[in-house]
Amino acid sequence: MTVAGTIVVCGLSAALLAQPQDDARGSFTAWLDGVRAEALTRGIRHEIVERALGDLEEPVAVVIERDRAQTERVLPLEAYLTRRLTPTVVRTGREMMALHHPTLSQVSERYGVPAALIASIWGVESNFGRFSGIRPTVAALATLAWDPRRADFFRGELFDALEILNRGDIDVADMRGSWAGAMGQPQFMPSSYLKFAEDFDGDGRRDIWNSTSDVFASIANYLRGHGWTPGIGWGREVSVPPDALTRIAAEVTQRSGSCQAVRDMTTPLPLREWRRLGVRTAGGAPLPAGDATASLVSGSTRHFLVYSNYDAILEYNCSHAYALSVALLGDRLSRTTKAPVAAR
Repeated sequence: MTVAGTIVVCGLSAALLAQPQDDARGSFTAWLDGVRAEALTRGIRHEIVERALGDLEEPVAVVIERDRAQTERVLPLEAYLTRRLTPTVVRTGREMMALHHPTLSQVSERYGVPAALIASIWGVESNFGRFSGIRPTVAALATLAWDPRRADFFRGELFDALEILNRGDIDVADMRGSWAGAMGQPQFMPSSYLKFAEDFDGDGRRDIWNSTSDVFASIANYLRGHGWTPGIGWGREVSVPPDALTRIAAEVTQRSGSCQAVRDMTTPLPLREWRRLGVRTAGGAPLPAGDATASLVSGSTRHFLVYSNYDAILEYNCSHAYALSVALLGDRLSRTTKAPVAAR
């Protein structure tokens, strides 16, 4: 972004915040008084409410700016995958898998999720733990809960964040993440934290900010909680000739769902049906003629048959660019070398 562009965008954010609040929200401070009162009725301790909300005086301009600026130009799937799956990322992922091999193996065995997939999500979400966001979570959520665009969703997340603080899992000063309130190395929203965060290291806290074992277990628990089934994988890249694409368009319906990525997938069909329609393996060999069902996901030049486990990855982020990046990186990391032998 150019400097001039930055000035214009920031000016727009300032203008948004400076507008008189004559709608149902009222002023930010009055709205925040209502949040405080409701938090107390929900059982949040008074000292937690004041510690979390006491210093907030106005919405955070950059958070509204980022929320308004989400309609960016979307890269084609193939370009996105190329940008994500670089040799550097794969090499770093393999190094981190070797470093954390014992913990990843234990987590994988307990939750039934492949270690390479856990490491892949960790890498995509936080660059393998190197960066998970620096923005104070409560301030970001309060801003988005006050703003009318998605107020109900973020109001619920704000109260969930206060509940996390109330339970003592993290201090206010350390509860940081993205501009949208996603927290820690797995980038969990507060509601996901309450449902899926795990205390794998047994220290009494579910620390997705600093404890690598808690991070791995929380990612695995999230996938398991959204239907990941051991032993069937996520899918495979396939070859779909032009005549097969024509037949598929004529004969196979699309899925329905609240997420656009799901609506962009076909209904699941047995592999023998995809074989009949002309779909082949990426290497050109015939598909197996089994009864396992899969949906077709297509970019402009690359195509994938995906199983039910792929839906669990989409639950993490409902975008094929994201889910395929995670899945393909996981495949590459699964071919990593064994853990290094300890020095003698």
